[in-house]
Amino acid sequence: MFSTQLTTSQIEAYNKSGTATAKSADPQAEQDKFMKMLVAQLNNQDPLNPMDNAQMTSQMAQINTVSGIQQLNKTMTDMATQFGSLQALQGVSLIGRTALVEGSTPVVEEEVAYGGFELPGKADSVQVTVLGKAGQVLGTANLGAMEAGQQFFQVPLAGVDPAAVGSFTVAAKAGQTAVAAKTISLMPIAAVSMQNGALKLTGSDGSSFGYDKVLGYR
Repeated sequence: MFSTQLTTSQIEAYNKSGTATAKSADPQAEQDKFMKMLVAQLNNQDPLNPMDNAQMTSQMAQINTVSGIQQLNKTMTDMATQFGSLQALQGVSLIGRTALVEGSTPVVEEEVAYGGFELPGKADSVQVTVLGKAGQVLGTANLGAMEAGQQFFQVPLAGVDPAAVGSFTVAAKAGQTAVAAKTISLMPIAAVSMQNGALKLTGSDGSSFGYDKVLGYR
């Protein structure tokens, strides 16, 4: 009994299934399977209507393409896994350090509020105000003239319950012109984790933020 030749639609169907099974199937095993099918077809083909060389060459080229795509997918998956492992190791080394993230929540330790800000240009006067959760003023600090770039502050909060502290504001001026300051929270890193392939950092206050949101470390 003669077998029928592999049709173009059968080859295309195999090609489509190749990328779908690349993650779970061994590319070499898939190629071996195809070669067995091709050899069986050649052994059982109708001698009066054999497969022509062009068709066989085309089928061989297509299976090589599928095999190459499967191998590439496997290589990329392995690289992604290794990159994730390296990120996790790097993240562990960050535990205990202080991350600089955009925000306006100060760190309060021993009745002193700590935070930072970034000035786009030189300021003649800078004032930091620490507010309670109800919006009341808990403390202020006049920092005087400051240069452009990242700056940090300390505001004494004698007798203030740290749990009552809400946020801080920065008012900067160059002459009579306001200088827009970007507030920066100093967030001690308590834990790290991988979520959906991305490194996530957890601050001492329980907040979570992405590694890409960190402006720097102290």
